[in-house]
Amino acid sequence: MDTLLQFANLVLHIDKFLGVFIQQYGAWVYAVLFLIVFCETGLVVLPFLPGDSLLFIGGAFAASHEMSLGALLVLLIVAAVTGNTVNYLIGRAIGPKVFNTRIPVLERFLDRAALQKTHDFYERHGGKTIVLARFIPVVRTFAPFVAGVSQMSMQRFQLFNIAGALFWVLLLVLLGFFFGNIPFIRQYLNVIVLVGIGAAIVPVLIGGLWKMTRKNTNGGTVRGPNGNRN
Repeated sequence: MDTLLQFANLVLHIDKFLGVFIQQYGAWVYAVLFLIVFCETGLVVLPFLPGDSLLFIGGAFAASHEMSLGALLVLLIVAAVTGNTVNYLIGRAIGPKVFNTRIPVLERFLDRAALQKTHDFYERHGGKTIVLARFIPVVRTFAPFVAGVSQMSMQRFQLFNIAGALFWVLLLVLLGFFFGNIPFIRQYLNVIVLVGIGAAIVPVLIGGLWKMTRKNTNGGTVRGPNGNRN
């Protein structure tokens, strides 16, 4: 419990943490930001890292000349692209082996038809998913993994991976650069971060609940011999 509280406090006061880190360790802050963005996008076990707020706050520090804007943009874009690529390759390597297993316990839970549907979905809409997922915490961690599991082609994945990374990093870092040091925004940065996370996650949760409700409703509908609902 204490660990969760400490992590929540870190996320809510990430600007203070970065400020202290820059004062004490200087240029090492670039390595820390690179690792956090890389791990959040590259490792499915770390979807909780604060990527969005780090990008915005990094831009704010660049505006106050405590960091280099050019170096920050280049490093974060590379971290975002390589992180997604590693995540995709892990999914591509693990996915088929897991779904082709003949272990009785896993056979009961794995759905090969669902995997094929996922593959077909990514071939049709995977590009938009990879780009838009960049702006949704947690989802951006799992999207490249699922793309790999569904065997989305590497060329198509990389096209939208790079486009999404450029859009995500440039937008959030430059927003932080131009607006992050405005007194009102700086004062209520924690609230803004929470609102931003909520605005990204809530629609996804509502959409998921709506689909589950529809599925349960349709599943509970009784149909007659002629296929009509009773």
